[in-house]
Amino acid sequence: MPKLILALVLFQFYSPFGHAQSNPLWHVQKIKNYLPHMTWPEVDQLLARTDMVIIPVPAIEQHGPQLPIGTDYFAGEELAKLIAQRTDVLVAPILLPGISPYHMEFPGTIALSSDTVQRVYIEAAQSLIHHGFRRFLIFTSHMGNQHVSRYIADRINQETAGTAVELGDAAAAFLAKPTAVKPELFDRHAGIDETSRALYLFPNLVDMSKAGKNEVTLPDHLRKMLPQVVADEAVASRVFLAEALKPAATGKHTSTREMTKSGVWSEGDTRQASADRGREDSEAFIRASVQFIDRWKALTPLKPLTERRDY
Repeated sequence: MPKLILALVLFQFYSPFGHAQSNPLWHVQKIKNYLPHMTWPEVDQLLARTDMVIIPVPAIEQHGPQLPIGTDYFAGEELAKLIAQRTDVLVAPILLPGISPYHMEFPGTIALSSDTVQRVYIEAAQSLIHHGFRRFLIFTSHMGNQHVSRYIADRINQETAGTAVELGDAAAAFLAKPTAVKPELFDRHAGIDETSRALYLFPNLVDMSKAGKNEVTLPDHLRKMLPQVVADEAVASRVFLAEALKPAATGKHTSTREMTKSGVWSEGDTRQASADRGREDSEAFIRASVQFIDRWKALTPLKPLTERRDY
Protein backbone atom coordinates (compact mmCIF):
# COMPACT_ATOMS: atom_id res chain seq x y z
CA MET A 1 0.00 0.00 0.00
CA PRO A 2 2.75 2.55 0.83
CA LYS A 3 4.37 1.79 -2.55
CA LEU A 4 1.08 2.45 -4.31
CA ILE A 5 0.64 5.79 -2.54
CA LEU A 6 4.23 6.76 -3.40
CA ALA A 7 3.66 5.82 -7.04
CA LEU A 8 0.51 7.96 -7.20
CA VAL A 9 2.29 10.91 -5.64
CA LEU A 10 5.19 10.63 -8.09
CA PHE A 11 2.81 10.30 -11.04
CA GLN A 12 0.96 13.43 -9.96
CA PHE A 13 4.23 15.31 -9.54
CA TYR A 14 5.76 14.35 -12.87
CA SER A 15 2.63 13.99 -14.95
CA PRO A 16 2.09 16.75 -17.56
CA PHE A 17 -1.58 16.58 -16.60
CA GLY A 18 -0.89 17.34 -12.96
CA HIS A 19 -2.10 20.64 -11.55
CA ALA A 20 0.82 23.06 -11.66
CA GLN A 21 0.98 25.62 -8.89
CA SER A 22 -0.05 29.05 -10.15
CA ASN A 23 1.88 32.27 -9.59
CA PRO A 24 1.59 32.98 -5.83
CA LEU A 25 1.75 36.74 -6.46
CA TRP A 26 -1.22 36.80 -8.85
CA HIS A 27 -4.37 38.00 -7.09
CA VAL A 28 -5.99 40.07 -9.83
CA GLN A 29 -9.66 39.53 -10.64
CA LYS A 30 -10.99 40.17 -14.12
CA ILE A 31 -12.68 43.56 -14.40
CA LYS A 32 -15.48 44.30 -16.84
CA ASN A 33 -14.66 46.79 -19.64
CA TYR A 34 -10.98 47.01 -18.61
CA LEU A 35 -8.93 46.63 -21.80
CA PRO A 36 -5.88 44.75 -20.42
CA HIS A 37 -8.20 42.03 -19.05
CA MET A 38 -10.32 41.63 -22.17
CA THR A 39 -10.11 39.29 -25.14
CA TRP A 40 -10.57 40.69 -28.64
CA PRO A 41 -14.07 39.14 -28.95
CA GLU A 42 -15.04 40.90 -25.73
CA VAL A 43 -13.82 44.22 -27.13
CA ASP A 44 -15.77 43.49 -30.30
CA GLN A 45 -18.92 42.87 -28.25
CA LEU A 46 -18.38 46.07 -26.28
CA LEU A 47 -18.03 48.02 -29.54
CA ALA A 48 -21.57 46.97 -30.40
CA ARG A 49 -22.77 48.72 -27.23
CA THR A 50 -20.53 51.78 -27.00
CA ASP A 51 -17.90 53.82 -28.83
CA MET A 52 -16.64 55.52 -25.65
CA VAL A 53 -13.21 55.17 -24.03
CA ILE A 54 -11.80 56.51 -20.76
CA ILE A 55 -8.04 57.05 -21.07
CA PRO A 56 -6.36 57.92 -17.75
CA VAL A 57 -3.35 60.23 -18.01
CA PRO A 58 -1.41 59.51 -14.80
CA ALA A 59 2.14 59.71 -13.43
CA ILE A 60 4.77 57.66 -11.66
CA GLU A 61 6.11 60.06 -9.05
CA GLN A 62 6.88 60.31 -5.38
CA HIS A 63 3.90 60.78 -3.06
CA GLY A 64 5.55 61.21 0.31
CA PRO A 65 6.47 58.43 2.73
CA GLN A 66 2.93 57.07 3.15
CA LEU A 67 1.70 56.72 -0.45
CA PRO A 68 3.05 54.60 -3.33
CA ILE A 69 4.84 56.11 -6.29
CA GLY A 70 2.01 54.77 -8.45
CA THR A 71 -0.66 56.78 -6.59
CA ASP A 72 -1.79 58.81 -9.61
CA TYR A 73 -1.77 55.72 -11.82
CA PHE A 74 -3.82 53.63 -9.40
CA ALA A 75 -6.23 56.48 -8.65
CA GLY A 76 -6.95 57.08 -12.33
CA GLU A 77 -7.34 53.40 -13.14
CA GLU A 78 -9.52 52.54 -10.18
CA LEU A 79 -11.87 55.50 -10.65
CA ALA A 80 -12.14 54.75 -14.37
CA LYS A 81 -12.89 51.07 -13.68
CA LEU A 82 -15.58 51.99 -11.15
CA ILE A 83 -17.18 54.35 -13.69
CA ALA A 84 -17.13 51.58 -16.31
CA GLN A 85 -19.12 49.26 -14.03
CA ARG A 86 -22.03 51.72 -14.03
CA THR A 87 -22.14 52.66 -17.70
CA ASP A 88 -20.63 50.92 -20.70
CA VAL A 89 -17.31 52.53 -21.60
CA LEU A 90 -13.91 51.02 -22.31
CA VAL A 91 -11.07 51.75 -19.86
CA ALA A 92 -7.79 51.91 -21.78
CA PRO A 93 -4.62 52.66 -19.77
CA ILE A 94 -1.77 53.71 -22.03
CA LEU A 95 1.17 55.00 -19.96
CA LEU A 96 2.25 54.88 -16.32
CA PRO A 97 4.59 57.94 -16.23
CA GLY A 98 3.61 61.48 -17.07
CA ILE A 99 4.98 65.02 -16.68
CA SER A 100 6.72 65.14 -13.29
CA PRO A 101 10.08 66.97 -13.60
CA TYR A 102 9.62 68.88 -10.32
CA HIS A 103 9.64 65.60 -8.34
CA MET A 104 12.89 64.31 -9.83
CA GLU A 105 14.93 64.94 -6.65
CA PHE A 106 13.00 62.05 -5.07
CA PRO A 107 14.10 58.51 -6.06
CA GLY A 108 11.65 56.53 -8.18
CA THR A 109 10.01 59.39 -10.03
CA ILE A 110 9.91 58.98 -13.82
CA ALA A 111 9.34 62.13 -15.89
CA LEU A 112 8.48 62.32 -19.58
CA SER A 113 8.37 65.38 -21.79
CA SER A 114 4.99 66.83 -22.72
CA ASP A 115 5.79 66.14 -26.38
CA THR A 116 6.43 62.45 -25.71
CA VAL A 117 3.25 62.13 -23.66
CA GLN A 118 0.96 63.74 -26.21
CA ARG A 119 2.45 61.78 -29.11
CA VAL A 120 1.91 58.43 -27.38
CA TYR A 121 -1.69 59.18 -26.44
CA ILE A 122 -2.55 60.46 -29.91
CA GLU A 123 -1.16 57.31 -31.53
CA ALA A 124 -3.06 55.16 -29.02
CA ALA A 125 -6.28 57.06 -29.77
CA GLN A 126 -5.72 56.51 -33.48
CA SER A 127 -5.49 52.76 -32.87
CA LEU A 128 -8.77 52.78 -30.95
CA ILE A 129 -10.43 54.91 -33.65
CA HIS A 130 -9.32 52.32 -36.22
CA HIS A 131 -11.29 49.67 -34.28
CA GLY A 132 -14.45 51.79 -34.06
CA PHE A 133 -14.17 53.80 -30.87
CA ARG A 134 -15.09 57.40 -31.51
CA ARG A 135 -15.63 59.21 -28.19
CA PHE A 136 -12.77 59.78 -25.76
CA LEU A 137 -12.79 60.86 -22.12
CA ILE A 138 -9.23 61.96 -21.34
CA PHE A 139 -8.95 61.56 -17.57
CA THR A 140 -6.22 63.64 -15.92
CA SER A 141 -5.33 61.71 -12.75
CA HIS A 142 -2.12 63.74 -12.24
CA MET A 143 -2.73 67.49 -12.29
CA GLY A 144 0.71 68.11 -13.76
CA ASN A 145 -0.70 66.60 -16.95
CA GLN A 146 -3.76 68.87 -17.12
CA HIS A 147 -2.55 71.09 -19.96
CA VAL A 148 -1.25 68.25 -22.12
CA SER A 149 -4.51 66.32 -21.50
CA ARG A 150 -6.51 69.19 -22.96
CA TYR A 151 -4.05 69.38 -25.85
CA ILE A 152 -4.51 65.66 -26.52
CA ALA A 153 -8.29 66.12 -26.52
CA ASP A 154 -7.96 69.05 -28.92
CA ARG A 155 -5.70 67.11 -31.29
CA ILE A 156 -8.18 64.23 -31.37
CA ASN A 157 -10.96 66.71 -32.19
CA GLN A 158 -8.96 68.60 -34.81
CA GLU A 159 -7.07 65.79 -36.52
CA THR A 160 -9.08 62.57 -36.26
CA ALA A 161 -12.58 61.13 -36.68
CA GLY A 162 -12.85 60.98 -32.89
CA THR A 163 -14.34 63.43 -30.41
CA ALA A 164 -12.70 64.04 -27.04
CA VAL A 165 -13.25 65.88 -23.77
CA GLU A 166 -11.23 66.10 -20.59
CA LEU A 167 -13.25 64.08 -18.08
CA GLY A 168 -12.62 66.29 -15.05
CA ASP A 169 -13.83 69.36 -16.94
CA ALA A 170 -16.84 67.45 -18.27
CA ALA A 171 -17.91 65.99 -14.92
CA ALA A 172 -17.56 69.32 -13.09
CA ALA A 173 -21.02 70.46 -14.19
CA PHE A 174 -22.55 67.51 -12.31
CA LEU A 175 -20.56 67.88 -9.10
CA ALA A 176 -22.52 69.36 -6.22
CA LYS A 177 -20.94 72.39 -4.62
CA PRO A 178 -19.37 71.42 -1.29
CA THR A 179 -21.40 72.40 1.75
CA ALA A 180 -18.80 71.56 4.36
CA VAL A 181 -16.46 74.28 5.61
CA LYS A 182 -13.02 73.81 4.12
CA PRO A 183 -10.09 73.47 6.52
CA GLU A 184 -7.99 76.60 6.80
CA LEU A 185 -4.77 74.98 5.69
CA PHE A 186 -2.83 74.27 2.53
CA ASP A 187 -3.33 70.66 1.42
CA ARG A 188 -2.21 69.55 -2.04
CA HIS A 189 0.11 66.82 -3.31
CA ALA A 190 0.11 63.65 -1.11
CA GLY A 191 -1.84 65.53 1.56
CA ILE A 192 -4.93 64.64 3.57
CA ASP A 193 -7.32 64.58 0.62
CA GLU A 194 -5.11 62.46 -1.63
CA THR A 195 -4.26 60.06 1.19
CA SER A 196 -7.97 59.70 1.95
CA ARG A 197 -8.73 58.76 -1.65
CA ALA A 198 -5.90 56.24 -1.61
CA LEU A 199 -7.25 54.69 1.60
CA TYR A 200 -10.53 54.09 -0.24
CA LEU A 201 -9.26 53.12 -3.70
CA PHE A 202 -6.13 51.03 -2.92
CA PRO A 203 -5.85 50.77 0.90
CA ASN A 204 -3.25 47.98 1.11
CA LEU A 205 -0.67 50.23 -0.60
CA VAL A 206 -0.99 53.02 1.98
CA ASP A 207 1.35 52.98 4.98
CA MET A 208 -0.35 55.13 7.61
CA SER A 209 2.46 54.43 10.07
CA LYS A 210 4.51 56.88 7.94
CA ALA A 211 1.77 59.57 7.88
CA GLY A 212 2.14 62.71 9.95
CA LYS A 213 2.62 66.47 10.08
CA ASN A 214 4.56 68.14 7.30
CA GLU A 215 6.33 71.45 6.82
CA VAL A 216 6.13 73.45 3.59
CA THR A 217 8.74 76.05 2.65
CA LEU A 218 7.80 78.61 0.01
CA PRO A 219 9.45 81.72 -1.47
CA ASP A 220 8.26 84.77 0.48
CA HIS A 221 5.92 86.16 -2.18
CA LEU A 222 4.18 82.79 -2.56
CA ARG A 223 3.95 82.36 1.21
CA LYS A 224 2.20 85.73 1.46
CA MET A 225 -0.48 84.76 -1.06
CA LEU A 226 -1.07 81.34 0.54
CA PRO A 227 -4.16 82.43 2.58
CA GLN A 228 -5.85 83.53 -0.67
CA VAL A 229 -4.89 80.22 -2.31
CA VAL A 230 -6.38 78.25 0.58
CA ALA A 231 -9.55 80.33 0.23
CA ASP A 232 -9.68 79.44 -3.52
CA GLU A 233 -9.35 83.07 -4.61
CA ALA A 234 -9.19 82.74 -8.39
CA VAL A 235 -6.33 85.08 -9.32
CA ALA A 236 -4.08 84.12 -6.42
CA SER A 237 -4.62 80.40 -7.09
CA ARG A 238 -3.84 80.75 -10.79
CA VAL A 239 -0.67 82.79 -10.22
CA PHE A 240 0.47 80.54 -7.36
CA LEU A 241 0.12 77.32 -9.36
CA ALA A 242 1.78 78.85 -12.41
CA GLU A 243 4.95 79.36 -10.37
CA ALA A 244 4.84 76.60 -7.76
CA LEU A 245 5.83 72.98 -8.38
CA LYS A 246 8.37 73.72 -11.08
CA PRO A 247 11.72 72.01 -11.77
CA ALA A 248 14.75 73.20 -9.80
CA ALA A 249 16.46 74.22 -13.05
CA THR A 250 13.92 77.04 -13.53
CA GLY A 251 15.34 78.90 -10.53
CA LYS A 252 11.86 79.45 -9.05
CA HIS A 253 12.83 77.48 -5.90
CA THR A 254 9.55 75.58 -6.04
CA SER A 255 10.61 72.04 -6.91
CA THR A 256 9.10 69.58 -4.47
CA ARG A 257 12.38 68.93 -2.67
CA GLU A 258 12.94 72.68 -2.23
CA MET A 259 9.50 73.05 -0.63
CA THR A 260 9.21 69.90 1.46
CA LYS A 261 11.64 67.32 2.79
CA SER A 262 8.98 64.60 2.95
CA GLY A 263 7.55 65.12 -0.53
CA VAL A 264 4.14 65.93 0.97
CA TRP A 265 2.99 69.35 -0.24
CA SER A 266 0.62 70.00 2.63
CA GLU A 267 0.56 71.79 5.95
CA GLY A 268 -1.92 69.25 7.28
CA ASP A 269 -1.37 66.11 9.28
CA THR A 270 -1.94 63.17 6.94
CA ARG A 271 -2.95 61.03 9.91
CA GLN A 272 -6.29 62.84 9.61
CA ALA A 273 -6.95 61.06 6.32
CA SER A 274 -9.76 58.51 6.27
CA ALA A 275 -11.27 55.98 3.88
CA ASP A 276 -14.71 57.50 4.55
CA ARG A 277 -13.54 60.87 3.32
CA GLY A 278 -11.93 59.23 0.31
CA ARG A 279 -15.08 57.28 -0.50
CA GLU A 280 -17.21 60.43 -0.38
CA ASP A 281 -14.89 62.30 -2.78
CA SER A 282 -14.51 59.33 -5.11
CA GLU A 283 -18.21 58.53 -5.25
CA ALA A 284 -19.07 62.14 -6.01
CA PHE A 285 -16.69 62.12 -8.98
CA ILE A 286 -17.89 58.71 -10.20
CA ARG A 287 -21.56 59.78 -10.08
CA ALA A 288 -20.81 63.04 -11.90
CA SER A 289 -18.80 61.22 -14.57
CA VAL A 290 -21.55 58.66 -15.15
CA GLN A 291 -24.11 61.45 -15.44
CA PHE A 292 -22.01 63.20 -18.07
CA ILE A 293 -21.38 59.99 -20.03
CA ASP A 294 -25.04 58.99 -20.03
CA ARG A 295 -26.06 62.47 -21.11
CA TRP A 296 -23.53 62.38 -23.97
CA LYS A 297 -24.87 59.01 -25.03
CA ALA A 298 -28.40 60.42 -25.10
CA LEU A 299 -27.32 63.45 -27.12
CA THR A 300 -25.38 61.45 -29.71
CA PRO A 301 -26.85 58.02 -30.49
CA LEU A 302 -24.40 55.23 -31.22
CA LYS A 303 -23.70 54.66 -34.93
CA PRO A 304 -23.60 51.09 -36.31
CA LEU A 305 -20.17 49.49 -35.97
CA THR A 306 -19.93 49.04 -39.74
CA GLU A 307 -19.91 52.83 -40.08
CA ARG A 308 -17.22 53.28 -37.45
CA ARG A 309 -14.66 50.59 -38.14
CA ASP A 310 -11.80 51.19 -40.57
CA TYR A 311 -11.54 47.55 -41.70
